[in-house]
Amino acid sequence: ELSCNGTEQQCGETRRLAGQQGSTAGLSVTRHPFTGMTDIKLALLGGEGAGKSAVLVRFLTKRFIGEYASNSNSLYRKRLSIDGRQLNLEVFDPCSQGAEGRCILEEPVKWADGFIVVYNISDRSSFFSAKNVLRQIREARVESCKGESEVPVYLVGNKQDLCHARQVCEEEGRSVAQENRCLFQEVSAAEDYQEIANLFTKLIRHVMEHLKLRADRRRSSGSKSMAKLINNVFGKRRKSV
Repeated sequence: ELSCNGTEQQCGETRRLAGQQGSTAGLSVTRHPFTGMTDIKLALLGGEGAGKSAVLVRFLTKRFIGEYASNSNSLYRKRLSIDGRQLNLEVFDPCSQGAEGRCILEEPVKWADGFIVVYNISDRSSFFSAKNVLRQIREARVESCKGESEVPVYLVGNKQDLCHARQVCEEEGRSVAQENRCLFQEVSAAEDYQEIANLFTKLIRHVMEHLKLRADRRRSSGSKSMAKLINNVFGKRRKSV
């Protein structure tokens, strides 16, 4: 179940919270105070012309924007319900990443719970850019997140409606996704809202599962540390008696 609170305009309104081009000011790594809702943070990445912003706007508003040019970073917010759970969703949409650029990736990689990496199936250069972004996500997670490189990622081949001009076959995209242990799907932001909504819903479910597993591991680790501490303290006391 995917639903949106409030009017469509409120849900899809652009929140330009991330400052000027190249800036990630406003992205906080810390969680919001407990409000009874789950916070989910996603980052949408991809090269110029991949259509990543069109994918996001389609999800937020159900509308398709054919041409979308932005030279600044944007943070979108939406409240929704999935499987009966109320969620605060934030999606960071930076200006498009170049084939070699990585500076604007570092902060989103530390901030986000999951990623959508978009390429254009009719533009091979955008596919190369997407592969580079996947590599950078993996490397940056190892460097900045205490070795925790595993994070939910969705590789998305956009503009499926341009199959007649295809430069990247579906199997090639699927193979890269398998190599990087991420989800994969081809979509058309221009033609199908529902497949875009399903894509986001599937990723959000994976993110929630990932966050639960991570919390369980931390609790287990904390319990073991406490048990070891208690054993050391009482063990020393028994020896001294």
